[in-house]
Amino acid sequence: MTGKIIRGIAGFYYVHAEDGLVYECRAKGIFRNRKIRPLVGDNAEISVLGTDPPEGNVDEILARRNELIRPAVANVDQALVVFAAKDPEPNLNLLDRFLVMLCRMDVDVSIVFNKTDLADEETVERFRRIYEPAGYPVLSLSTYTGQGMDRIRDGLRGRTTVLAGPSGVGKSSLTNRLMPEANMETGSVSEKIRRGRHTTRHSELFCLENGTYLMDTPGFSSMYVDEMEPEELKDCFPEFEPFTGGCRFPGCVHMGEKVCGIKTAVEEGKISRSRYENYRLLYTEQKEKRRY
Repeated sequence: MTGKIIRGIAGFYYVHAEDGLVYECRAKGIFRNRKIRPLVGDNAEISVLGTDPPEGNVDEILARRNELIRPAVANVDQALVVFAAKDPEPNLNLLDRFLVMLCRMDVDVSIVFNKTDLADEETVERFRRIYEPAGYPVLSLSTYTGQGMDRIRDGLRGRTTVLAGPSGVGKSSLTNRLMPEANMETGSVSEKIRRGRHTTRHSELFCLENGTYLMDTPGFSSMYVDEMEPEELKDCFPEFEPFTGGCRFPGCVHMGEKVCGIKTAVEEGKISRSRYENYRLLYTEQKEKRRY
């Protein structure tokens, strides 16, 4: 029988199988020998040991379409990168790091700004002007009022979606809105550091309807982009590509070059200065890593 791993805790893997039951499974020792670790999101073949309660063994992990490292999940169709429009104020450098990571994983991305009930329309519109020209759909959401929920639901159907973003922005509240029986613990924002308390302690897939899965993951507030040559970074900023014809040299990295189409586009307001400055910071960071 085949199914999808929806949760993994303390050596047990919970598989939502094609018969509609969720089986508590152990993974065979052969996976350790092959150095394969079953991941949430994996499609698996299982052998059934019993149905009352549902128990079995994971016999085989089927081929993965993709794999994220942090959080460690597999077979993701798309990501909703969730940030708060306010409380806490969005860290756009962190947001751009998420986008670079997901670009490297070849995962479709939409950006969700939650807590729009706390922010004015111009604030959300400013974020839209930064990210929609880069090719990212920008969604407005308030899990408090429910505004924007219908559009979110429509975009999830038939896909496996991961929620990404730092703590305190409303990822668990969004999961609870979409699937109240998930009953995810939510946390307030620390008054001292204006950062959310971590409330999700393990990755878990929730089946919203047949073929539609939503994954909530442990929140985190820093992101490091690894295993990338500095020269590859520009490919993760898709809004650069239309302006590369203005660069004097092939392979221009848009940093110190005097004649650079990207730098000109920034000066003319055709590329967000925020995005470009974050590109420069990430490029310098990657360059420094390569020195050591």
